[in-house]
Amino acid sequence: MKVEQIYTGCLAHAAYYIESNGEAAIIDPLREVQPYIERANSDNAKIKYIFETHFHADFVSGHLDLKAKTGAQIVFGPTAKPSYDAIIAEDNQIFEVGDYKIKVIHTPGHTMESTTYLLIDEEGKEHGIVTGDTLFIGDVGRPDLAQKIATDLTQEKLAGYLYDSLRNKIMPLSDDLIVYPNHGAGSACGKNMSKETTDTLGHQKQVNYALRADMTKEEFIAELLDGLKEPPGYFPQNVMMNIQGYESFDKVMTKSKNPLSPNAFEAAANETEAIVLDVRHQSEFIKGHIPRSIFIGIDGGFAPWVGALIVDVNQPILLVTPEGREDEVITRLSRVGFDNVIGYLDGSFNTWKSAGMEYDTLTSISADEFANRYSDIKDVVFDVRKDGEFLAEHVDRAKHTALDTLNNHLSEFPEDQPFYVHCAGGYRSVIAASILKSRGIHNLIDVAGGYGAIKKTNIPRTDYVCPSTLK
Repeated sequence: MKVEQIYTGCLAHAAYYIESNGEAAIIDPLREVQPYIERANSDNAKIKYIFETHFHADFVSGHLDLKAKTGAQIVFGPTAKPSYDAIIAEDNQIFEVGDYKIKVIHTPGHTMESTTYLLIDEEGKEHGIVTGDTLFIGDVGRPDLAQKIATDLTQEKLAGYLYDSLRNKIMPLSDDLIVYPNHGAGSACGKNMSKETTDTLGHQKQVNYALRADMTKEEFIAELLDGLKEPPGYFPQNVMMNIQGYESFDKVMTKSKNPLSPNAFEAAANETEAIVLDVRHQSEFIKGHIPRSIFIGIDGGFAPWVGALIVDVNQPILLVTPEGREDEVITRLSRVGFDNVIGYLDGSFNTWKSAGMEYDTLTSISADEFANRYSDIKDVVFDVRKDGEFLAEHVDRAKHTALDTLNNHLSEFPEDQPFYVHCAGGYRSVIAASILKSRGIHNLIDVAGGYGAIKKTNIPRTDYVCPSTLK
């Protein structure tokens, strides 16, 4: 059976291409659909169906554009109510793609319309399951997203539905089925996903905490909700775009590819409420950047951080990009629904500097210099890594303010003395520094190389101590 996983690492997202005898199906496509069309063309195949496992929260699906360009039919599982024409399948309904069959298995819990697709090959053998966000490798989908759309769907109620779906619909299936999930490690749609992107169902029954055979529903709900963090703020907006529809990707690209001279760029920034988003490497941003611009580098976890920190998908954005990567940046923004790019700085930051425009810099020191200063500055060190990273090990006496909560803790940063900011490797600390500077807080110093470099010095560190070991 031909099943190709198309994995996009920056979003930890997996789409699927299935082809048989001149017909193809795409499951959970990304926003830009031309690669799927070209893939089908290479097999001389016509895309017949676009299957959606659910209304996605972490990205905007390409189903509408793909339908417009290929004539393929969109298929959702039971209870889905999109605002456009689509097939709303029944539980156990079978669709044919060439000599293959795709069976609908309604598996509510992550969301109410969540659906798993059972893949059956040309010989009638069950080959695998495309599970969406119902079942990941090492984890299951978070049950708190649909409540942002329907308030009567509490996370406890959804977790109970998910328990039933897993026990009654997924676990009775054959152990040798291949599990094809929608996400891998790094996605915010779960909390403990593996770096592996496929596995057998039998192995998952052995190692996935959520599939323990002796687990009660109450135990499942408690474990699933334990440690679950608030989802990124842009998630509900992406859900609504996937339900209601959106502007075509081609139109977004056309209107966003607007090169601006330094003077025109400055005028646009002053005349609109646009955020200036600088996506160059952090080392370039440190050396020089447009005042009050926000740094989120294209070569890091770009789109999820944009969604988590800018949040409003309708926010106007002006871009400072590495030369030649403008299309890539606009594309990656559109994947998470940020379609309101109004232009980019033509020639990148060099043209701004060459034109004699005002610019700012960021003070950054090495880990060795940080270690030399530590005895005098140990009370003004801020760690912006995730909770788990900080708990595992951190600089002694450092304060913890996770990057995704930074905007809620601005008052905690000192105004009357310099302070130091670090993350794990230097990417997130520069994001944090840029946000602080944009809010008028300039007395900060970045630690280059982050905790990875700090660990190589003699700075005292605090290791995590499990509460159960405390006397």
